[in-house]
Amino acid sequence: MKNVWIVIPAFNEGEVLGDVVRSAVARGFSVVVVDDGSKDLSGEIAYRAGAHVCRHPINLGQGAALQTGIDFALGHDADAVVTFDADGQHSLDDASAMVSRLARGDVDVVLGSRFRGEVVGMASSRRWLLRAATIYTRMTSGLRVTDTHNGLRCLSQRAALQIRIRQNRMAHASEILNKIGSLGLRYVEVPCTIAYTDYSRAKGQRMSGALTILVDLAMGRLYRS
Repeated sequence: MKNVWIVIPAFNEGEVLGDVVRSAVARGFSVVVVDDGSKDLSGEIAYRAGAHVCRHPINLGQGAALQTGIDFALGHDADAVVTFDADGQHSLDDASAMVSRLARGDVDVVLGSRFRGEVVGMASSRRWLLRAATIYTRMTSGLRVTDTHNGLRCLSQRAALQIRIRQNRMAHASEILNKIGSLGLRYVEVPCTIAYTDYSRAKGQRMSGALTILVDLAMGRLYRS
């Protein structure tokens, strides 16, 4: 695939965002960062590092930022879109492997699974919560997934055009999986590595992040009803 875009939603990620963008650009990806109402210099840092930058004047949430970035990539004739977290916990090796898997042409979506791959630095309480969340997602979406709430995904142009994210904030992760199921999109999971760092844990991988997952699941259920 020649025109692959990485979409990075960012809210106050200036401390690490430059390195993430530079690494992606060096791999040959086109990168769009959606500065979701940041109070720091995230947008400027991303632009200097080589990204295209879209800005929300106020913080709308990760779901809204992803949709803005996906729309931007599609507007630039993206063949595929990779969603990628700004905090450095995802691997570009995994992203490249997911694009290669998508290029085989037999699936519309490639989902990263940390539980088929490797998890570094995750608290045991969060691991068990994610396991429970995955069981719930399998029951409600009909997808035979082994991971949920994993921001590393690769969408074909066809899938990106069909999956419209309406849930601006916490429910977007469940919504995406639900839509893959309801739209009958072909998908596959592949192993990936998620590396939790002191920075990413401080940004939202503490118990507050666990509560976010519970709310996400509840909101995703409301979305389906």
